[in-house]
Amino acid sequence: MNTSIEPLRFTPLLKRIRWGGRRLGTRLGKPIGPESDYAESWEIVDHGADQSVVADGPWKGRSLGELVLEEPNRLLGRHAGLSTFPLLVKFLDANDRLSVQVHPNDEQAPRYVAGERGKTEAWIIMEADPGSCVFAGLKPGVDRKEMERAIQVGEVEECLHRLPVRVGDCVFIPAGTVHALGEGVLLAEVQQSSDVTFRLFDWNRPGTDGKPRPLHIEQSLECIDYSRGPVSAAVPIVERTDRGVRIERLASCPYFTLRRYEGSGEITRAAENRCAVWIVLDGEVRWTRGPAAESTSFSIPPAATRGETLLLPAAATETRVTFAPDTQVVEAFWE
Repeated sequence: MNTSIEPLRFTPLLKRIRWGGRRLGTRLGKPIGPESDYAESWEIVDHGADQSVVADGPWKGRSLGELVLEEPNRLLGRHAGLSTFPLLVKFLDANDRLSVQVHPNDEQAPRYVAGERGKTEAWIIMEADPGSCVFAGLKPGVDRKEMERAIQVGEVEECLHRLPVRVGDCVFIPAGTVHALGEGVLLAEVQQSSDVTFRLFDWNRPGTDGKPRPLHIEQSLECIDYSRGPVSAAVPIVERTDRGVRIERLASCPYFTLRRYEGSGEITRAAENRCAVWIVLDGEVRWTRGPAAESTSFSIPPAATRGETLLLPAAATETRVTFAPDTQVVEAFWE
């Protein structure tokens, strides 16, 4: 009996927020409407009412949360037994500057929202307008006392490390790191599956109703890791080059590992009894089953292009992956 399952494609969940734009549609092909504030496309999510739903194939119409509970071995393999999928993957269009935020860690999060995880995340920059930046970490010497003073006198920006960004940069943001996206940035984000965000500062601007958005000053001050100084873009570690495809590690932490594939060629992806998420940043990838598989092809052509995200279940067999010229893919998984 063939128990393998091909890569899963999900219907994205689109989020409209005041800082969003239209590039999720114009640059990544998401099904946006006429509005000009599409901020996030949640690609892989199993978080309460926010659920990714399989778009096609034998599991069409089933939510990711259902698959975690009902198909744990085929979906998760050696990680079967989890109650929810631990990663949340999204694209963001920062048409305007985001608020200055901080996320709690695993120990802090349940104090504020029962059952929540902390939120460590990483950004991979896909597009950046000239002069674009992110704010990541605190300037050297900024402690809680200095932050409290800056809040009182309206000088929070003076405490933040400003990091210019360019296409291809990966910025790793552990829980407790003060951060904000600058305007003009399109990116992919991989994070713990959590939605606890504390807003420290909102640049003294009004919300869509003309009133200032609520701030979470005390929660932010409690959750900031004041030892987190300036954050720099990650330095990729080259793992190997395989038949024209360069493979490098971008980030690794207890919650996820990010690996980037770049180039043109064909590699073999071994069956590893664990699932992974593939995010296509540019180009196209195509899968066919390897010689050890029970079938020579998939029932659905498993090709993905720029702006698409696929989940490769643990039950996927040995697979040939073909990279078109100028393709870049980020794989997210946990050990």
